[in-house]
Amino acid sequence: MGYVSEPLRNVPVAEDCDVIVCGGGPAGVAAAIAAARCGASTRILELQGCLGGIWTSGLLGYLLDWRNKQGIMAEIIQTLKDRSALHINAADNEEMKLLLDQLCLEAGVRVQLHTRVVGAVKNEENALEYVLTESKSGRQAWRAKIFIDATGDGDLGALAGCGFDYGREGTGETQPMSLQAVITGLDELEVDLFVLNGRHGEGSEPPKQRLLEELARAGVVPSYGRPSLAKMRGRLFSLAANHEYGIHALDAGQITGATMNARAELMRIITALRSLGGIWSSIQLVNTSNQIGVRDGRRVHGRYRVSVQDVVQGVRHEDAVCRATFSVDVHSITQDQGAGYSDEGRKTVPYDIPFRALIAKDTDRLLMAGRCISGDFLAHASYRVTGNAVPMGEAAGAAAALAAACGKLPQELDWKDIEQRLREAIARGAHGAAAGQGGV
Repeated sequence: MGYVSEPLRNVPVAEDCDVIVCGGGPAGVAAAIAAARCGASTRILELQGCLGGIWTSGLLGYLLDWRNKQGIMAEIIQTLKDRSALHINAADNEEMKLLLDQLCLEAGVRVQLHTRVVGAVKNEENALEYVLTESKSGRQAWRAKIFIDATGDGDLGALAGCGFDYGREGTGETQPMSLQAVITGLDELEVDLFVLNGRHGEGSEPPKQRLLEELARAGVVPSYGRPSLAKMRGRLFSLAANHEYGIHALDAGQITGATMNARAELMRIITALRSLGGIWSSIQLVNTSNQIGVRDGRRVHGRYRVSVQDVVQGVRHEDAVCRATFSVDVHSITQDQGAGYSDEGRKTVPYDIPFRALIAKDTDRLLMAGRCISGDFLAHASYRVTGNAVPMGEAAGAAAALAAACGKLPQELDWKDIEQRLREAIARGAHGAAAGQGGV
């Protein structure tokens, strides 16, 4: 098709601050809150119209691997409970949006939504100096002392020239994407046997199998072979019933097609269930997620690579940012593999994620948090869940604030000093963050 040459232009610098976080999902929000609570002037840039990422714009309110976590994760959980917005382990998406807004504003984080990171500028010493964004405000440059890539797909790391891995080693194959839905019109007592977090406490498989059998009775074979209902609040439930196979996370055209296909499938599923009558007679689709859920994106090269050997051996580290306990969770690469998920024979022994895996190897002044940290395919299939993303972000934020304050690179910091900053930030959160100006 050829190329078009853009004319050179001067890009206005919108802000100069201590820490810039790119991506406002669970990892990014935690990073920004921690950095601000540690005294850093902090800006968070988010593509969607709300904070929370997969929890909110992705509608995945089902929380995983959070029970052994302290700090910001525990603070979020307790606040949701206090607001009657958490049913066992599934959160109300709208309440989560409001809570994350409040936590950021109270900490003094400056937030800009509807903004995509599109470029990175490094200095002669290979240190990241600016990120470039596009939004309704046009093209803008943002300068900081330390940057955190919490984009999920490692967009900032790639733009900054970092090496990265994508997909399974040797083949490049990736796990499917999934579009979530929120539904209503169900009586919580009548539908309880089909609900993951229902009263019977049977674990996840019996409710999933019963729901699959109901779909078969309605003449539907879902693309996800372990369809799941989870109660969020009152008569609101989340539905996971979709897999989109073979979609490249870095191809907007493929993601668009997958999103449209998934949305149509979810409507077919709801319509089919309603046709059964009985407990399903009033089921309604409230919403499908703005952003399709991506399991596999870039894994940016760091100063340590979390491996599947770490996962199965339960490796410990002195610079552990959290202890991950979630299973190796590889969703079927193709539908003919069963349309479910497997641990591929690797059993998780609780293991540590070290701070070194959050430090970019190829570019200075850059940290990562969330599923784009440094790791292999199978390890990533365990640590990628949001209960681990939050403490990763929290550690990255505290480290970024410390590095900015003392003029050091993240790899030059003493982990004991980072831990002290984390303790101070947790204490501030426990007593209510000092009121900050926040805003835009």
